[in-house]
Amino acid sequence: MVALALSERTTTGATLSVENVGHGFVLHGEMLPVLHDISLDAGAGEFVALLGPSGCGKSTLLRLVAGLDPPRRGRIVVDGNIVAGPDPSRVVVFQDPTLFPWRTVWDNAALGLETRGVLKRERARVDAALELVGLERFALAYPHQLSGGMAQRASLARALVNDPTLLILDEPLGKLDSLTRLTMQGELVRLWQRRGFTVLMVTHDVEEALLLAGRVVVFSDRPARIRADLAVDLPYPRHRARRFTHLEVSTRERRIGSIRGRDGR
Repeated sequence: MVALALSERTTTGATLSVENVGHGFVLHGEMLPVLHDISLDAGAGEFVALLGPSGCGKSTLLRLVAGLDPPRRGRIVVDGNIVAGPDPSRVVVFQDPTLFPWRTVWDNAALGLETRGVLKRERARVDAALELVGLERFALAYPHQLSGGMAQRASLARALVNDPTLLILDEPLGKLDSLTRLTMQGELVRLWQRRGFTVLMVTHDVEEALLLAGRVVVFSDRPARIRADLAVDLPYPRHRARRFTHLEVSTRERRIGSIRGRDGR
Protein backbone atom coordinates (compact mmCIF):
# COMPACT_ATOMS: atom_id res chain seq x y z
CA MET A 1 0.00 0.00 0.00
CA VAL A 2 2.93 2.32 0.70
CA ALA A 3 4.25 1.93 -2.86
CA LEU A 4 0.93 3.12 -4.26
CA ALA A 5 1.35 6.46 -2.51
CA LEU A 6 4.12 7.37 -4.93
CA SER A 7 3.46 5.18 -7.98
CA GLU A 8 -0.08 6.55 -8.32
CA ARG A 9 1.51 9.95 -8.94
CA THR A 10 2.41 9.15 -12.53
CA THR A 11 5.34 11.31 -13.56
CA THR A 12 5.40 12.76 -17.06
CA GLY A 13 8.90 13.46 -18.28
CA ALA A 14 9.83 17.02 -19.14
CA THR A 15 10.90 18.24 -22.55
CA LEU A 16 14.29 19.94 -22.61
CA SER A 17 15.76 22.35 -25.13
CA VAL A 18 19.29 23.74 -24.81
CA GLU A 19 19.53 26.57 -27.31
CA ASN A 20 22.90 27.96 -28.45
CA VAL A 21 24.29 27.94 -24.93
CA GLY A 22 27.74 29.35 -24.26
CA HIS A 23 29.33 29.59 -20.86
CA GLY A 24 32.63 30.27 -19.15
CA PHE A 25 34.26 31.41 -15.94
CA VAL A 26 36.53 34.28 -15.01
CA LEU A 27 39.86 32.81 -13.91
CA HIS A 28 42.76 35.07 -12.85
CA GLY A 29 41.03 38.00 -14.51
CA GLU A 30 40.54 36.24 -17.85
CA MET A 31 37.53 34.45 -19.31
CA LEU A 32 37.89 30.67 -19.48
CA PRO A 33 35.43 29.38 -22.11
CA VAL A 34 33.77 26.10 -21.11
CA LEU A 35 30.76 25.59 -23.40
CA HIS A 36 30.59 26.76 -27.01
CA ASP A 37 27.26 27.06 -28.81
CA ILE A 38 25.64 23.95 -27.31
CA SER A 39 22.24 23.01 -28.71
CA LEU A 40 20.43 19.79 -27.90
CA ASP A 41 16.91 18.59 -27.23
CA ALA A 42 15.49 15.78 -25.12
CA GLY A 43 11.96 14.53 -25.53
CA ALA A 44 9.65 13.70 -22.65
CA GLY A 45 10.79 10.49 -20.98
CA GLU A 46 14.09 10.22 -22.88
CA PHE A 47 17.27 8.95 -21.25
CA VAL A 48 20.21 10.96 -22.62
CA ALA A 49 23.84 10.37 -21.60
CA LEU A 50 26.58 12.97 -22.02
CA LEU A 51 30.10 11.69 -22.77
CA GLY A 52 33.32 13.64 -23.15
CA PRO A 53 36.80 14.29 -21.79
CA SER A 54 37.21 15.11 -18.12
CA GLY A 55 36.80 18.85 -17.49
CA CYS A 56 35.20 19.60 -20.85
CA GLY A 57 32.07 21.18 -19.36
CA LYS A 58 29.52 18.38 -19.04
CA SER A 59 28.87 19.01 -15.35
CA THR A 60 28.70 22.73 -16.03
CA LEU A 61 25.90 22.09 -18.52
CA LEU A 62 24.02 20.06 -15.89
CA ARG A 63 24.25 22.98 -13.45
CA LEU A 64 22.80 25.30 -16.08
CA VAL A 65 19.94 22.88 -16.82
CA ALA A 66 19.23 22.57 -13.11
CA GLY A 67 19.07 26.36 -12.82
CA LEU A 68 21.95 26.53 -10.33
CA ASP A 69 23.79 28.96 -12.64
CA PRO A 70 22.53 31.12 -15.54
CA PRO A 71 24.16 30.66 -18.96
CA ARG A 72 26.21 33.56 -20.27
CA ARG A 73 24.73 33.08 -23.74
CA GLY A 74 21.72 31.26 -25.10
CA ARG A 75 18.88 29.83 -23.09
CA ILE A 76 17.57 26.59 -21.59
CA VAL A 77 13.88 25.76 -21.87
CA VAL A 78 12.08 23.03 -19.89
CA ASP A 79 8.47 22.27 -20.77
CA GLY A 80 8.25 25.55 -22.67
CA ASN A 81 9.52 27.69 -19.79
CA ILE A 82 12.92 29.38 -19.71
CA VAL A 83 15.00 28.08 -16.80
CA ALA A 84 15.67 31.01 -14.48
CA GLY A 85 16.54 29.16 -11.27
CA PRO A 86 16.20 25.86 -9.39
CA ASP A 87 12.88 24.05 -9.29
CA PRO A 88 11.76 20.88 -7.44
CA SER A 89 10.77 19.32 -10.77
CA ARG A 90 14.46 19.34 -11.82
CA VAL A 91 16.49 17.34 -9.32
CA VAL A 92 20.25 16.77 -9.35
CA VAL A 93 21.92 13.63 -8.02
CA PHE A 94 25.66 14.14 -7.65
CA GLN A 95 28.58 11.70 -7.59
CA ASP A 96 28.70 12.01 -3.80
CA PRO A 97 25.42 11.29 -1.97
CA THR A 98 25.70 14.55 0.06
CA LEU A 99 23.55 13.17 2.87
CA PHE A 100 23.39 15.08 6.15
CA PRO A 101 25.20 12.83 8.67
CA TRP A 102 23.03 13.90 11.62
CA ARG A 103 19.79 12.97 9.85
CA THR A 104 18.43 9.46 9.40
CA VAL A 105 17.85 8.00 5.94
CA TRP A 106 14.14 8.84 6.28
CA ASP A 107 14.87 12.42 7.36
CA ASN A 108 17.36 12.90 4.52
CA ALA A 109 14.80 11.65 2.00
CA ALA A 110 12.16 13.96 3.49
CA LEU A 111 14.30 17.08 3.23
CA GLY A 112 12.68 18.49 0.07
CA LEU A 113 9.15 18.09 1.42
CA GLU A 114 10.19 19.58 4.75
CA THR A 115 11.75 22.60 3.07
CA ARG A 116 8.56 23.20 1.10
CA GLY A 117 6.41 22.87 4.22
CA VAL A 118 4.35 19.90 2.97
CA LEU A 119 5.94 17.02 4.90
CA LYS A 120 3.10 16.59 7.38
CA ARG A 121 0.56 15.75 4.69
CA GLU A 122 2.99 14.01 2.31
CA ARG A 123 4.81 11.65 4.72
CA ALA A 124 3.68 8.60 2.76
CA ARG A 125 5.73 9.77 -0.22
CA VAL A 126 8.92 9.37 1.81
CA ASP A 127 8.04 5.80 2.76
CA ALA A 128 7.14 5.05 -0.85
CA ALA A 129 10.40 6.46 -2.19
CA LEU A 130 12.47 4.41 0.25
CA GLU A 131 10.55 1.31 -0.77
CA LEU A 132 11.19 2.05 -4.44
CA VAL A 133 14.95 2.09 -3.87
CA GLY A 134 14.92 -0.85 -1.45
CA LEU A 135 15.79 1.05 1.74
CA GLU A 136 12.54 0.74 3.69
CA ARG A 137 14.30 -1.40 6.34
CA PHE A 138 17.01 1.25 6.77
CA ALA A 139 14.75 4.26 7.26
CA LEU A 140 16.11 4.90 10.77
CA ALA A 141 19.76 4.26 9.90
CA TYR A 142 22.30 7.07 9.67
CA PRO A 143 24.57 7.71 6.64
CA HIS A 144 27.67 6.33 8.40
CA GLN A 145 25.84 3.00 8.75
CA LEU A 146 25.29 2.67 4.99
CA SER A 147 27.46 1.24 2.23
CA GLY A 148 28.33 3.46 -0.73
CA GLY A 149 25.58 1.94 -2.85
CA MET A 150 23.00 2.30 -0.10
CA ALA A 151 23.95 5.94 0.43
CA GLN A 152 23.46 6.60 -3.27
CA ARG A 153 20.07 4.87 -3.09
CA ALA A 154 19.15 7.23 -0.26
CA SER A 155 20.18 10.16 -2.46
CA LEU A 156 17.96 8.82 -5.24
CA ALA A 157 15.06 8.45 -2.81
CA ARG A 158 15.49 12.10 -1.78
CA ALA A 159 15.23 13.02 -5.46
CA LEU A 160 12.23 10.78 -6.19
CA VAL A 161 10.22 12.19 -3.29
CA ASN A 162 9.95 15.44 -5.26
CA ASP A 163 8.33 13.67 -8.25
CA PRO A 164 10.92 15.07 -10.68
CA THR A 165 10.03 15.43 -14.33
CA LEU A 166 13.74 15.86 -15.14
CA LEU A 167 16.34 13.83 -13.25
CA ILE A 168 19.85 15.25 -13.65
CA LEU A 169 22.61 12.77 -12.84
CA ASP A 170 26.21 13.93 -12.48
CA GLU A 171 28.23 10.69 -12.52
CA PRO A 172 26.06 9.23 -9.75
CA LEU A 173 27.77 5.83 -9.88
CA GLY A 174 31.34 6.97 -10.45
CA LYS A 175 32.68 6.17 -6.98
CA LEU A 176 30.98 2.80 -6.48
CA ASP A 177 32.74 -0.54 -6.70
CA SER A 178 32.12 -2.49 -9.90
CA LEU A 179 29.55 -4.96 -8.51
CA THR A 180 27.54 -2.26 -6.73
CA ARG A 181 27.72 -0.14 -9.86
CA LEU A 182 26.24 -2.95 -11.96
CA THR A 183 23.37 -3.30 -9.51
CA MET A 184 22.72 0.43 -9.39
CA GLN A 185 22.73 0.69 -13.18
CA GLY A 186 19.89 -1.80 -13.28
CA GLU A 187 18.08 0.11 -10.53
CA LEU A 188 18.36 3.39 -12.43
CA VAL A 189 16.81 1.90 -15.56
CA ARG A 190 14.04 0.28 -13.51
CA LEU A 191 13.19 3.56 -11.77
CA TRP A 192 13.29 5.50 -15.05
CA GLN A 193 10.97 3.03 -16.77
CA ARG A 194 8.61 2.93 -13.81
CA ARG A 195 8.40 6.67 -13.19
CA GLY A 196 8.69 8.03 -16.75
CA PHE A 197 10.86 11.06 -15.97
CA THR A 198 13.40 12.46 -18.43
CA VAL A 199 17.04 11.71 -17.57
CA LEU A 200 20.15 13.73 -18.42
CA MET A 201 23.22 11.90 -17.16
CA VAL A 202 26.95 12.65 -17.28
CA THR A 203 29.26 9.64 -17.34
CA HIS A 204 32.85 8.93 -18.38
CA ASP A 205 32.03 5.27 -19.00
CA VAL A 206 31.20 4.52 -22.65
CA GLU A 207 29.81 1.11 -21.78
CA GLU A 208 27.58 2.58 -19.07
CA ALA A 209 26.21 5.16 -21.50
CA LEU A 210 25.36 2.47 -24.05
CA LEU A 211 23.89 0.24 -21.36
CA LEU A 212 21.52 2.84 -19.90
CA ALA A 213 20.73 5.57 -22.41
CA GLY A 214 18.58 5.82 -25.49
CA ARG A 215 20.86 8.55 -26.83
CA VAL A 216 24.52 9.34 -26.27
CA VAL A 217 25.75 12.90 -26.88
CA VAL A 218 29.54 13.16 -27.29
CA PHE A 219 31.35 16.37 -26.37
CA SER A 220 34.71 17.64 -27.57
CA ASP A 221 37.43 18.93 -25.27
CA ARG A 222 36.94 22.34 -23.64
CA PRO A 223 35.38 24.58 -24.75
CA ALA A 224 32.87 21.81 -25.33
CA ARG A 225 31.11 21.39 -28.65
CA ILE A 226 28.80 18.54 -29.57
CA ARG A 227 30.75 16.13 -31.77
CA ALA A 228 28.15 13.36 -32.10
CA ASP A 229 24.56 12.55 -31.14
CA LEU A 230 24.04 8.80 -31.34
CA ALA A 231 20.87 6.74 -30.95
CA VAL A 232 21.27 3.47 -29.04
CA ASP A 233 18.72 1.21 -30.67
CA LEU A 234 18.78 -1.76 -28.29
CA PRO A 235 15.86 -3.15 -26.28
CA TYR A 236 15.76 -3.14 -22.49
CA PRO A 237 16.87 -4.84 -20.33
CA ARG A 238 20.38 -4.62 -21.77
CA HIS A 239 23.22 -6.89 -20.74
CA ARG A 240 26.96 -6.81 -21.15
CA ALA A 241 27.33 -9.40 -23.88
CA ARG A 242 29.52 -9.99 -26.89
CA ARG A 243 27.06 -8.42 -29.30
CA PHE A 244 26.85 -5.35 -27.06
CA THR A 245 30.64 -4.96 -27.16
CA HIS A 246 30.57 -5.28 -30.93
CA LEU A 247 27.94 -2.53 -31.12
CA GLU A 248 30.13 -0.25 -29.01
CA VAL A 249 33.22 -0.84 -31.13
CA SER A 250 31.46 -0.44 -34.48
CA THR A 251 29.65 2.70 -33.26
CA ARG A 252 32.91 4.29 -32.20
CA GLU A 253 34.66 3.34 -35.43
CA ARG A 254 31.85 4.72 -37.60
CA ARG A 255 31.71 7.94 -35.59
CA ILE A 256 35.48 8.47 -35.61
CA GLY A 257 35.52 8.04 -39.37
CA SER A 258 32.67 10.50 -39.76
CA ILE A 259 34.37 13.11 -37.55
CA ARG A 260 37.67 12.78 -39.38
CA GLY A 261 35.97 13.12 -42.73
CA ARG A 262 34.09 16.22 -41.64
CA ASP A 263 36.99 17.93 -39.91
CA GLY A 264 39.65 16.93 -42.41
CA ARG A 265 41.83 15.31 -39.75
